[in-house]
Amino acid sequence: MNAPMILSPESLAKIDRAVAKYPPDRRDSAVMAALAIAQTEKGWLSTETMDFVAQYLGMPPVAVYEVATFYTMYDLKPVGKYKLTVCTNLPCALQGATRAAEHLKKVLSIGFNETTPDGRITLKEGECMGACGDAPVMLQNNHRMLCAMTPEKIDQLLKDLE
Repeated sequence: MNAPMILSPESLAKIDRAVAKYPPDRRDSAVMAALAIAQTEKGWLSTETMDFVAQYLGMPPVAVYEVATFYTMYDLKPVGKYKLTVCTNLPCALQGATRAAEHLKKVLSIGFNETTPDGRITLKEGECMGACGDAPVMLQNNHRMLCAMTPEKIDQLLKDLE
């Protein structure tokens, strides 16, 4: 590999485990997992990181960019320490997601795709998270599902994140 190693050996081992789930000629099928692993380590996906993932998986960089720009869980610019993603699809919206999102925007004084001035919280709008029965739902840093997020529960979450 000609590119410098920009991911840790631990991250590369995780990517290798994801690659092993697919036939040898389909390494590129692990691209979503590889991007998630790279983002967890780096905090966001720079062009340099995406190019490294493309080379590591043996695929054209543009194919990696297509995946990274399509899915909302990938961050193409730095985000705050805490990224809060609010599902605004119809089932969540009918259960109060719009009210929850507006409450977050007001309390944080930011809009979607913005970060608080202190760099602590980034607010994102997301698509269905597959937990409609627990609506409205949010994700914290792509890994923690938060359910039935009323304004009161949001206020407690923000206090806990201080």
